[in-house]
Amino acid sequence: MKRSKTNANDKMRAAGAIPLIFVNTFMLSSCAVGPDFETPAAPPAERFTREPTASPGNGQRFQQGAEVSERWWEAFRSPRLDGLIEDALTHNATIEAAVAAMGVAHYNAEAGVGPLFPLVGLTSNPTYNLYSGNATNSTVTQTPFSLYTKQVQISYTLDVWGGARRNLESLDAQAENAGFLMAGAQVMIAANVAKAAIEEASLRAQIAVTRQVIGLEADRLALLQLQLSKGAVSSIDVLSQETAVAQAHQRLPALESLLAKQRDSLTALAGRLPQDEVEETFALSQFSLPRNLPVSLPAQLVGQRPDIRAAEANLHSASAQVGVALAARLPSIQLTAAGQTSAFFIPYLFQPGTFGYQLAGNAAFTAFDAFTLQNKQRAAEAALDQAKAQYRDTVVKAFQNVADGLRALQSDARAVAAARNAESAAKRYLERVRLQQKFGGVSQLVVVDAQRSYLNTALARVQTEAQRLSNTVALYAALGGGWGEASTVEGGG
Repeated sequence: MKRSKTNANDKMRAAGAIPLIFVNTFMLSSCAVGPDFETPAAPPAERFTREPTASPGNGQRFQQGAEVSERWWEAFRSPRLDGLIEDALTHNATIEAAVAAMGVAHYNAEAGVGPLFPLVGLTSNPTYNLYSGNATNSTVTQTPFSLYTKQVQISYTLDVWGGARRNLESLDAQAENAGFLMAGAQVMIAANVAKAAIEEASLRAQIAVTRQVIGLEADRLALLQLQLSKGAVSSIDVLSQETAVAQAHQRLPALESLLAKQRDSLTALAGRLPQDEVEETFALSQFSLPRNLPVSLPAQLVGQRPDIRAAEANLHSASAQVGVALAARLPSIQLTAAGQTSAFFIPYLFQPGTFGYQLAGNAAFTAFDAFTLQNKQRAAEAALDQAKAQYRDTVVKAFQNVADGLRALQSDARAVAAARNAESAAKRYLERVRLQQKFGGVSQLVVVDAQRSYLNTALARVQTEAQRLSNTVALYAALGGGWGEASTVEGGG
C-alpha cells in the first residue's frame, strides 16, 4: 500500500497565510513544550536466530537481504490464487473498515490545523426597539426605532507553548497509524486467503487418499471373509478388519466437514455470504513451491512491517500528547480585534461616523484546579510509557514470527524429504509385491496391505508438502508481506 505522508510541519507551513496582524505573534510561538519524538533505533540484531540461518534445501533457499515482492503470492504461480486474493483485497469488509478509519484519522488531522489560524466571525444584529418614558418623570412614550449592526470579530490564541502544534503532531501520527493498520490488514487478508487455499487443496488430496484407503480396507475385508469361509483365518481377524474399515469411514466425514468450513472461510475472506460461494477450487498440483525466499535484514524489518510502523506512530502520538498536557498547564494568551458599523437605516451603515473598533488582549492562568491538569499530564506520561512498552513488544513478536518461520521451513524441508523417502520405499515395496503375486509368491492379502501402506505414506507426504506451502506464506507475512516495496521475488516451477 502506498500513501502520501503529510506531517505536522507541512500543515504548519500553510499557517503563513494568516493575516499580517498575527504573523509576528505566530512567530513568537516557535517553541513547543514536551518531548521531541525520535524514531526508535532498530534492534542491534545481526540475524533472527541464535545460529546462522541456513537455507532449508530440498527445493528452497533463503536469500539474505533480499526484498519481499509487493505481490508475493504470485511466487506460488497459481492464477486462481492471484484472482481470489485480488477479489478479497477489493471486497473484504475488514479492509473497507480500515479505509474508513483512515478517512476518520485524516479529517481529524485536517481539523487539527484550525487552532493555528485566527478565528473570524461575522455577525448581523438588526433590532427593533421601543423605550417607554420614565414613569416618575414623563408619561410620554418614545417612538419605536430600528438599529442595524454589522460586526467582524477576529480572535487568535497564541500557541506560545506549542500545545496546538503538539496536538496536530499527535493527530498526524494517528493518521499514519491508521494507514499502517490498513496495510497490515491487507497483508493479513492476503496471507489468510493463501493459507486457506492451500489448506483446501490439502484437504481435497487427503479426502481422495482416504477414499482409496477405504476401498482397500473393504477389499481386504472381503478377502478375509472369503478366507474365513474356508477356515483359513479366524473370526477375530475378520472383526479386526471390520474395525479398520469402520475407522477409515470415520475419518472421511471429518475431512469433508473441514473442507466445507474451509470453503466458507474463503468465501467470507472474499467478502461474500456463504450462499455466494467462491467459484475457485484448489488442488496442490496448482501451486508451485517458491524456490528463492527473501529474508530481509533484521534492521530492515522494523521499517517494512506495518504493525511495527503502526506501533511507532502510536508512540509518536503519545509523545506529542505529553506536550499537549504540559501546555495546558501554562498561561494562555488570546488576542481579539473587532470592527463594527451601526446605523438606524441600512443605507447609512457605511457612512462616516458609523464605524467603531475594539482591540483586546487576554491572558489566563489556572491558579487552582485540584491538580486536575497536573494529573492529566502524568496520565499522558504514563500513556507514553505504555506506548513504548507496546512498541518493544511488537518488535519482539515480529522478530519471533520471522524466526519461527525460518525454523519451520528448515524443519519442513526435512519432513518433506522423509515423507517422500517413505512414500518411495512403500511404492517400491508395492511394486515388488505385485510382481511376486504374478508368480504366486504372495497372496492378494499381502498386496492389499502393501497398497494400504503406500497410500498412508502418500497421505503423510501430502500433509507435509501442504504444511511447507503454508509456512512459506507465513514467512512472507512475517517479513511484512512486501508492504511498500516493489521488488520481484522469484518462484519455482
